[in-house]
Amino acid sequence: MIPTQMDIDNSGKLEVARALQARLDAAKLHIVEDQTRFDTLQSALAKDPGLLSEGVAGTTDPAIVAAEVASQIAFLRNLKFQYLEQKAKDQYVKTIVSDEAPNINAEDNELLRIENERKKEILSAAKARLAEKYSDVRTLAPLVEQDYNKARSLTQEAAALARQILDARLTLTRLRQAHPHPRLTIPAANAQLDAQVAEMQELDDELQNVTARVEEVKERVMAGSREVERLRVERADLEKTVKAGQDEVQDGRVVGLYDWFTASLALYRELVSLEASHFESENELHLSYVVTPTGSTERRKIFIKLLFVPNSRQLADAEVAGLVEDIGDVVGAHVQANNVPGLIAAVLARARAGA
Repeated sequence: MIPTQMDIDNSGKLEVARALQARLDAAKLHIVEDQTRFDTLQSALAKDPGLLSEGVAGTTDPAIVAAEVASQIAFLRNLKFQYLEQKAKDQYVKTIVSDEAPNINAEDNELLRIENERKKEILSAAKARLAEKYSDVRTLAPLVEQDYNKARSLTQEAAALARQILDARLTLTRLRQAHPHPRLTIPAANAQLDAQVAEMQELDDELQNVTARVEEVKERVMAGSREVERLRVERADLEKTVKAGQDEVQDGRVVGLYDWFTASLALYRELVSLEASHFESENELHLSYVVTPTGSTERRKIFIKLLFVPNSRQLADAEVAGLVEDIGDVVGAHVQANNVPGLIAAVLARARAGA
């Protein structure tokens, strides 16, 4: 039987696929060895958590630890990229040598796109919460340290005052022993005693005040420590969530796109003076703006509540709070025209004009 042109083409593609498979088998990718090393390191850290604080290589410098963590993250990213690359090559080889082509249609691609979008949204929300917790920790840490230093100084001052009181009492006892009666007259001794009693009373009052302040500062320090510990736990949970989201998302551009989107959103909020926004329900949106009227330095808060027809983009009603004048006609006209951007622009213009 004479081979046809199609058989010759298929035979050539099969030879190319076999050659590619042979090259992959001969390549030294060290994927299995690296996985074994990683599992061994994770097992050692799980058995002895102290290794994490002491450093695997015996390092305790935070900068060295940060560099080591960054190196490990880069290594894991490279490992993930190699895994995805080898997985794609393996699927490509299997597709070529398979007798039946996989049934991939537009619906499958759309489902994959929707799933990736959902995972990206979850990852973005988790990263935002993690960044917020990082900001809270950075904000509270200097305050806790300041309160701790203040408490330590007050404690030292209280200890010094206590030593002064003891020294004064000891000095008085020695003077009485060294100069027995009748070295002084009764009126002079009484006057000196009254003066010393008054001084001791003042020192006692000052010691009580200092002690009360020390207790108050200690309570604040304890409260701050509890808050820092709570934020540390929340940060650890968020880091786990972010890591899990990063493992699920296969697009390496997610981090860059998220940073770009976060910066763009912050810039937009700053430009339009938007302070806060949230959905009270599925068809109710609350917007809070902070504007400075022309010719004034006092900032004014404007609250806008937008009500939409359920399951549609039709504006049903709007409420505005924070303005001096009544702008019901403006609100009604924009609600009737279903012009949400125009309504917000008109309200902000009135607020900046001092209405």
